[in-house]
Amino acid sequence: MNRVEMHTPPQDTILSPTAPSTPINLPDCYTKIAEVAFYKAEKRGFEPGHEIDDWIEAEQELQEMVTKNKSH
Repeated sequence: MNRVEMHTPPQDTILSPTAPSTPINLPDCYTKIAEVAFYKAEKRGFEPGHEIDDWIEAEQELQEMVTKNKSH
């Protein structure tokens, strides 16, 4: 399968508050958060009513990973 390079428009890119010169692609970020949240839900057996908690926890975990990686 051929991979197509996609360029996001400027409005889809923000600067990281921890490293102002490092752009973060929002669609990629949301995809990663969704993936982590999915695995949290899967681990719980997809019990309904925890979707927002899963998303927030996933955001926090990914932010911690980014912060930890920048300090190394």
